Amino acid sequence: MARRKSKDKKIYVLDTNILLHEPFAFLNFEEHDVVIPMTVLEELDHIKDRNKDVSRDARVAIRALEDVLKDASPEQMLQGVAIPRAGEQRSGGHVFIINDHHISDQIPGLPGGENDHLIINTALYLQREKSPTKVILVTKDINMRLKAKGAGLKLVEDYRTDQLIDDVRFLYKGYYKFPGDFWSQVGECRSENEGRETFHFVNRSVLPNAYLNEYLIDEVEGFAGKVVAITDKEIRILDFGYERLMHRHAWGIHPKNIYQAMAMQALLDPNMDLVILTGPAGCGKTLIALAAALELVIEKGMYDKVIVTRNTPEIAESIGFLPGTEEEKMAPWLAAITDSLEVLHKTDEHPHASVNYIMEKANIQFKSVNFMRGRSIQNAIVILDECQNLSAAQLKTIITRCGEGTKLICSGNLSQIDSNYLTAVTSGLTYIVERFKNFEGSTTINLNGVVRSRLASFAEANL
Repeated sequence: MARRKSKDKKIYVLDTNILLHEPFAFLNFEEHDVVIPMTVLEELDHIKDRNKDVSRDARVAIRALEDVLKDASPEQMLQGVAIPRAGEQRSGGHVFIINDHHISDQIPGLPGGENDHLIINTALYLQREKSPTKVILVTKDINMRLKAKGAGLKLVEDYRTDQLIDDVRFLYKGYYKFPGDFWSQVGECRSENEGRETFHFVNRSVLPNAYLNEYLIDEVEGFAGKVVAITDKEIRILDFGYERLMHRHAWGIHPKNIYQAMAMQALLDPNMDLVILTGPAGCGKTLIALAAALELVIEKGMYDKVIVTRNTPEIAESIGFLPGTEEEKMAPWLAAITDSLEVLHKTDEHPHASVNYIMEKANIQFKSVNFMRGRSIQNAIVILDECQNLSAAQLKTIITRCGEGTKLICSGNLSQIDSNYLTAVTSGLTYIVERFKNFEGSTTINLNGVVRSRLASFAEANL
């Protein structure tokens, strides 16, 4: 690598999982240099031919690198190949491929055979050779970050280009609760009636950070509404009426609190193409989503079918060697859906027969996330459960499959992430909540305050 004179320029060494997480990640480091050890290319090569979803990302990363490096000579590869920049932006950095197998061990006792250690060794070598330029190892593997720090690497980071917030506590909840009484906060406002609906026009200063489709409630339980339009001067609010909203129901299910009531209103609204439900275990996300789906498909006939999917363990890897068809293989992972169906029909004379009848009547299909790519889903309700374990790229794949007349319901609990490479702030669920919070066809609701039992309530608070 050629030494750079700029004190501001940094050198980023990328781990394999960064390119699997986002295949074009090496293009996102602005004016800084990017180093990709040969070990990373070897790992991508081993992954690209597997029959797994992650193999596609490996192939995309390899092709993206080839597009940038295909015309470079061996000498240019050593000097670094300029990273293409869009428009008239300032000059970008360079990308380097380093043969890390020829780099001697920088730390005695650091095993050189494991791929992680070879990549760490590359970063340590560059830290010594390129001083005082900052060398930063970028990896989503927490254990690798700890090993790198222990080996003497000064700077280690997670990949945060796709991270929109720093703390999940500040994640958009989908509603704003006014302290005290709503009307005392608003003061004077203009109201209009359109048919059976009442709209209020309040000054923008009352809620300067309002978002489209954001629900508005107050502490005294006297008002419930939703932001339906925003201008520079005022906000247009649709008045639901607190009591009327609490009396909404779907498939025999009534909301237990205002948060479930807001979720039910959003789910039953035909103008909402995407409804995102977040919240702790037991708050009713899956049950309300399924009840609303049955109401819309069977009672109102607005959709043709219900497709239920979720990521299977090991980050949406193969659904394995379970016997049977795709739906039979998916059944163990979608037990929450069948449990909810049983709850909805537990008072029937023959609950099991009722569940089977409803599954056929509503055309409920269990599908694997692995087989969603390439599809175009028309006039259906898609329930994507447990989506906190999906990356932003995986969620994008599913969202872009939704065709004309399809409603997507995403639900998840950010405190129950099983992925090795995702945290609450980097989860795809967090990403879409922030990206879609001002989209006119999307609603987010954070469900609070309802748990399954005293046992679950105590566990949430004390374990």
